[in-house]
Amino acid sequence: MKKLLILAILMVGATGAWAGELAGVTMPDSVQVGDDTLVLNGMGLRKKAIIKVYVAGLYLAEKSGNAGSILAADSPRMTRMNFRYGVKAGQLCNGWEEGLENNISSPTSEVTRQFETLCGYMEDMEKGEEMVYTYQPGKGTTVEAKGEVKGTIEGKPFADALYSCWIGPEPPSKAFKAGLLGD
Repeated sequence: MKKLLILAILMVGATGAWAGELAGVTMPDSVQVGDDTLVLNGMGLRKKAIIKVYVAGLYLAEKSGNAGSILAADSPRMTRMNFRYGVKAGQLCNGWEEGLENNISSPTSEVTRQFETLCGYMEDMEKGEEMVYTYQPGKGTTVEAKGEVKGTIEGKPFADALYSCWIGPEPPSKAFKAGLLGD
């Protein structure tokens, strides 16, 4: 019986199906985006005071700890946000506006309009629900809430501005950014 238990543990570990765990959230080690396999680069916990708001997982074509390189590359990327606390759509929108203001010194009018579109995609999120942001070169950034595609926003400049909110110069916290970068 003991040998079977050890074998079962080894088999589960060998599959690598789940690679990351943070604050009770487990994320897979890789995801498929079109023809590309993206790997879990890291996970970060977004906190507001003592409240655990969400856990984010950053997926890239290949692991990188350099935010500048990630943003410079025109390659697929994905961020999954698993909410640990209920958040209203307006609060999410305020967070995007703050993130844009703090990380992009002079956003173009197009990027500003695209962030307004992003705000229109926001929904009230409850504990355990997910939002997913997937950038694909030539296609844009697809936004999903609660498993439903809300829309796709075109262009790499928007994707870079969006991802800068998480890994730019003024992320939600240094620890959050470090987690996404795999530190």
